[in-house]
Amino acid sequence: MKLTSSGLSSFLRLHSANNQIFVGYSGGVDSHVLLHLLANTVVPKKHVTAIYVHHGLQDCADDWQIHCKKIARNLGLNFLALQVNGHAKKGDSPEESARNARYQAFNQLITKNSVLLFAQHRQDQVETVLLQLFRGAGLKGLSAMPETTQMGAGLLLRPFLDSSQEDIINYANQHALHWVEDPSNQNDAYDRNYLRHQIIPLIERRWKGVDKAVLRSARHCSQAQQLLASRAKSEMLLVYDENNQSLNIADLLLKEIAQQQWIIREWMAYLNLRMPSVKLLERILTDVLLAKKDANPVIQHENCNIRRYQNRLCAVWDKPKVSPSTEVIWQNIQQALYLTDQSKLQLMASESGIAKRYFNDALVQIKYRTGGEKIALAHRTGRHSLKKLFQEEKIPPWKRENIPLIYINGKIAAIADLWVSAEFYSEAVEPCLKITWQ
Repeated sequence: MKLTSSGLSSFLRLHSANNQIFVGYSGGVDSHVLLHLLANTVVPKKHVTAIYVHHGLQDCADDWQIHCKKIARNLGLNFLALQVNGHAKKGDSPEESARNARYQAFNQLITKNSVLLFAQHRQDQVETVLLQLFRGAGLKGLSAMPETTQMGAGLLLRPFLDSSQEDIINYANQHALHWVEDPSNQNDAYDRNYLRHQIIPLIERRWKGVDKAVLRSARHCSQAQQLLASRAKSEMLLVYDENNQSLNIADLLLKEIAQQQWIIREWMAYLNLRMPSVKLLERILTDVLLAKKDANPVIQHENCNIRRYQNRLCAVWDKPKVSPSTEVIWQNIQQALYLTDQSKLQLMASESGIAKRYFNDALVQIKYRTGGEKIALAHRTGRHSLKKLFQEEKIPPWKRENIPLIYINGKIAAIADLWVSAEFYSEAVEPCLKITWQ
């Protein structure tokens, strides 16, 4: 893309970015140039918002925020500051922790009718490729940063990826722009800075135009990655169960090991999980897929557990466990009830379900399994233990403890939105309410 307002306008039209546009604006020269260009495109200024992310890491971050707000206002653009916790936990990379905090904030902000623009350029791309190479990344990592990718419910666009930083600085000087310099950018203790100041200049003195060559390799990797990912996704969906987001282990083991690895990677990408390391992938293949039928191996990955259940490979997200002694009174059944595990119960009019009259002046309580509960069901004889019902429905043990039981005047009336007690069940002949549990 040419560093002109018309060039940026063409880029935005190409990606149908004509509604709400957010710009990641740090106050540095790159994002300042992007903001300045955007202020001179055909996009109405009221549709453009500069976003400054305050990580809480630099003493002068407050001053930078004031500077960014002033620049945005001078350009006639909207301004928004986001406060995040960018501090790294013990053992985590400071750069990655700040980046993750920043991206999480952006993810929550971007809707399907909006796009987010970053000012990353050609040299940023070269640094990314080299960092991924030194980390032993595969095709996905060596593809580096894509020009367009999903962000929240909308899109993230990088219009400067083919532009050099030299061109960006020349534009800034020609238009007398004033930007801030982050002193941490000079600290070679950070990997990216060390590459930028110490390694890449040496490489460029020996191999002229190496940045363009690296970008060509990244594009080749990206094309190969897309082809393989498309193939892997097709194969993954053949062994995937949408209901419980799991993979059929028996079908997976019929494939070659390389295919198993690609399918598991694609499965994790499908579930928005971080890509597994080689070591983690090997553990999944050997410790989980090949485990004995009566074994229950669990592998921790990010905020979930990778495990098997009834010959299926499952990803189980960590969530608050509800104590069996927990009891909640549903005071107003006209409103949704939010439970401690962040799930929600709601009643809706229906042709079948719990007869509405049972709720009149009734005490409605939410309880959880303590063991031994039984329920009689309509159209079935006898009373059935919850354990047997859960087994019939193939509900994994780790999900059962958080399933709410609805009691009306001390009697069990329903198990979440799964079953209704025969004593309270009605259909067609009178007004009924259906329970939904999300």
